[in-house]
Amino acid sequence: MSATPATALTLQEYVPRLVSRERLSDAAGTLLWRHYADQVRVEFPSPITGGQWRLTSTGWVGYIPLEPHLGIALHPKVPLHDLFRMLEYAYDLRSFRLLDDQFDCQSLEELYERLAGILARKILDRARDGMYRDYVARTEQLPYIAGAVDVVRLARRPWDVQPECTYHEHTVDIDDNQILAWALFTITRSGLCTERTRASVRRAYRQLQSTVTLTPVRAGDCVGRRYHRLNADYAPLHALCRFFLEHSGPHYEAGEHTMLPFLVDMARLYEQFVVAWLRAHLPSNITLAAQERYEIDPSSGLAFAIDVVLSDSRSGAALCVLDTKYKRVDMPATADVAQVVAYAQAKHCRDSLLAYPQAPARPLDAIIGDVRVRSVTFALGDDLENAGASFLDQVLFSYSRALYP
Repeated sequence: MSATPATALTLQEYVPRLVSRERLSDAAGTLLWRHYADQVRVEFPSPITGGQWRLTSTGWVGYIPLEPHLGIALHPKVPLHDLFRMLEYAYDLRSFRLLDDQFDCQSLEELYERLAGILARKILDRARDGMYRDYVARTEQLPYIAGAVDVVRLARRPWDVQPECTYHEHTVDIDDNQILAWALFTITRSGLCTERTRASVRRAYRQLQSTVTLTPVRAGDCVGRRYHRLNADYAPLHALCRFFLEHSGPHYEAGEHTMLPFLVDMARLYEQFVVAWLRAHLPSNITLAAQERYEIDPSSGLAFAIDVVLSDSRSGAALCVLDTKYKRVDMPATADVAQVVAYAQAKHCRDSLLAYPQAPARPLDAIIGDVRVRSVTFALGDDLENAGASFLDQVLFSYSRALYP
């Protein structure tokens, strides 16, 4: 059962909805406008709106708490099954098979609660077996000698009877476990889970609380970590932590409660999903770089961040650039075309792609200077396996052209 309050207002991506002032108070509507204008376009009651609020979700999904018993549920335009698959790829959850039993969820908020329960249970299981420990360097004044003594400081302060020692402590208070503790702490503040799941999360948090320092961490701290036989089971835990930390926005106070929104930027998720899909399915003779930085003018700090660069793994030469656009269009915008052509010129390649979740009514295939720019489609709402195969064929067309012009 989802923890979303029964009084939640539901918004579909990009579909305006009129809400009466009885359902959404002036205070709640103003709070939504002030703190979440990027996620929901808020039009205040006026003669234009018939005296009602007009709310439009702007490409985010999730849940925004406004008051203890009122929130905004932002629903995706894509089927939930496809959204779950996107999350699997984007957060590297496929290999852990964590979402296999979650497709009967009725909402993204319900998925949030179920994944919170999974994380809590897996942390409790690991706690029963013993949390992973590692050696951490400590430097502090001690009443005894341990490790290396700072002899210079001792000579300068002979009256100080407690020497400053540097030693290594075998402890569970390491960043591997601090990530888990902070994610559990974040979940407890979300207000999205039912009491049963909250109890499980709190129990897991208490297991860590006495031995692990509560340290704020970023979602990026969960990525690129080193695993080995002693902590290999932490990989799925950190993947789940990244999911919770990346989509928990800034908090605000509602009465005596601190509540966190759960928000997924669909444009960012679509980009992450496309990148992960390509990594998993590209042939071995093509390498992929995501969010590659290209310095335009180092002295001024101007730079490109290119969504995807595909290169020949043997020569290292760029074959094509790709930019994802999570929007439905009749035809690609001039600014988007100019952007991806500039990327291609920066990387000295002749092919550039604009990837959309739905094929434009007027697809693009044009030559600008010596750069060919095309619109390609990784369709959402269809079978993702078939859509992915079709998308890959479109992308590999550029690769074959680059090798055999």
